Amino acid sequence: MPLREKIGSFLKRCPPLSHAMGRGSGGGDITLEQQAESLFYHALAILHAPTYRLENAGALQQDWPRVPLPTSRDALEDSAALGRQVAALLDSETPVIGVTQGDPRPDLKTIAVPTTMDGRAPDFAVTARWGHFGKGSAVMPGRGRTVSNDDGLDIYLNDTTYWRGVPLSVWDYTLGGYQVLKKWLSYREASVLGRALSAEEAREFMHIARRIAALLALTDALDINYRRVTPVA
Repeated sequence: MPLREKIGSFLKRCPPLSHAMGRGSGGGDITLEQQAESLFYHALAILHAPTYRLENAGALQQDWPRVPLPTSRDALEDSAALGRQVAALLDSETPVIGVTQGDPRPDLKTIAVPTTMDGRAPDFAVTARWGHFGKGSAVMPGRGRTVSNDDGLDIYLNDTTYWRGVPLSVWDYTLGGYQVLKKWLSYREASVLGRALSAEEAREFMHIARRIAALLALTDALDINYRRVTPVA
């Protein structure tokens, strides 16, 4: 059963919760399906709050975390709105205005800019030893090449071309136990991919880095939201 259907089934068995979720200060009811969708995005927002992950580390490791539920529709919708932002940033197929589409936000426009050392046309062949084949067809990560500077890290594709200004927090960001950008690079090594990257693929790296930076910029808002819906002990 899809997660949203499970949430809908849960709401049917909890009439008081469903009633609280269904009405807000602005009046008007929302359907059970809408409640389920909002709860899904609320859960996503909570799961990405750093304070929640710290306080519930043990339960998360056991794959059995408890997610605090908001007690009003207004709190639910505010939390769900944050969750929708998180979802859009995590989905590489969803364009995000100011991040991957249109003019980039001022805090993002200098992140992971394709740059060359000699001013010539960029060479998008990844040959800096970011990945290689292991046993069978398994791709193993390599050390690659990074150079620290005042703007963060320069991530090299090869001897002449690099992505300039990747913040260390963005470079270190992990999902599912994997360092996202480094994992991406390991599969784009020319000896693994069998060719150089296209210009569009090189921009994809830039966009992923900016998505991560935008996600990290939500940290305070996600923590405040978590505290708002967490019962005081």
